[in-house]
Amino acid sequence: MSDRVIPAPAAGATDRAAPGGLLLRAEQLVKTHHGEGAPVRAVRGVDLSVRHGEFVAVTGPSGAGKSTLLHLLGGLQRPDEGSIWLDGRCTNAYSEARWAEERRKTIGIVFQFFNLISNLPVADNVELPALLAGRSPRQARAARQELLAELGLRGKERSMPAELSGGEQQRVALARALVNDPPLLLADEPAGSLDSKGTREVMRLLSGFHQRGQAIVLITHNARLASAADRVISFFDGRAAADVPLEGAAPRGSALSDVLELRAGADRD
Repeated sequence: MSDRVIPAPAAGATDRAAPGGLLLRAEQLVKTHHGEGAPVRAVRGVDLSVRHGEFVAVTGPSGAGKSTLLHLLGGLQRPDEGSIWLDGRCTNAYSEARWAEERRKTIGIVFQFFNLISNLPVADNVELPALLAGRSPRQARAARQELLAELGLRGKERSMPAELSGGEQQRVALARALVNDPPLLLADEPAGSLDSKGTREVMRLLSGFHQRGQAIVLITHNARLASAADRVISFFDGRAAADVPLEGAAPRGSALSDVLELRAGADRD
């Protein structure tokens, strides 16, 4: 995959169009799950912003609402209240079809359990999103070949997902998510099903793509993965309890010690 080049803004363009400008903005998101028991308020008035090229990790205990937040940001669920803006465009009126288009072109998503199509070989799993986005078969094949080579999967094109290790399947899932060069990558516990070696590989890959300009929102329990981010957001009971830059700017929010200890512990490993 070639390095992303963000074009210079046109005259009169806002900061959102410039490199480093706002790519994603969420305002007062609320989501309540209704099941057989009492309603569960998974996300409670969350504000979040992500700039072009920024790497944001969201950490917190199981049940805190982290995955629900990611599903809202990717249009997989709709908020009960609040708004999401993508590159300056409000998504409140987006249909399911429009969100599907955004996920093909603007947002790549990686899940903990890979979500590969089990009856398609690796090549088809990676090429399919490119074809659905309107790229020609030749373009889709070229993008697939470049990504698989970069991710160490050359020669696995005709393998079925079940024939791959967990780490290899997650690399295929990453290739699929990035094949259309989306500005934003959402990753939901991408190392949650992997061993320590696979976790290190995912960290290396995410860090590498981030260094080349990829914006990432990472949901993770893993301190080592989170330590690669520009910012760590601590998520508790559906709320962002702290938002801590890992480099440079002074932290804001409360309960910072846990996040800073997370970074220190990762650095000691």
